[in-house]
Amino acid sequence: MFERSDAEIYVAQQRPVELDLAKSTVRRSVVVGPVIVVLATLIRGWDGAWSAALGIVIVVGYYLITGVFLSMAARISFAAYYAGALFGFIVRLGLIAATMYLLASILPVDRVVLGVSVVVAYLALLVLEVKALAGERREDHV
Repeated sequence: MFERSDAEIYVAQQRPVELDLAKSTVRRSVVVGPVIVVLATLIRGWDGAWSAALGIVIVVGYYLITGVFLSMAARISFAAYYAGALFGFIVRLGLIAATMYLLASILPVDRVVLGVSVVVAYLALLVLEVKALAGERREDHV
């Protein structure tokens, strides 16, 4: 079997940073989510509100699954982490699409609002997290 490097052993002993990032992103959804739901309500009514809320739940679940998955992969090896980040991204996007399709076929949702809310919530949460991390990093260098 492969020998683990000192760096991989060190990473395996540390707190799961990826899961912390996912939890931080979920906390930000408390701000982003209601804004998206209110906008959807104003534009498409109660069906839009329900569909937007469902879309936000899908995105929050995506970020939590990503955090858990990458935290586990980082503890295995760097190669597992890189593979999990690259191929896992594609798989998780497929899972989002499959989840949206399944829910839209089972529940009475506004498909347009569901799709738009997933994309907007995903990007808004990603941008907010990147800005927060960039701000922390800038403070570290001052």
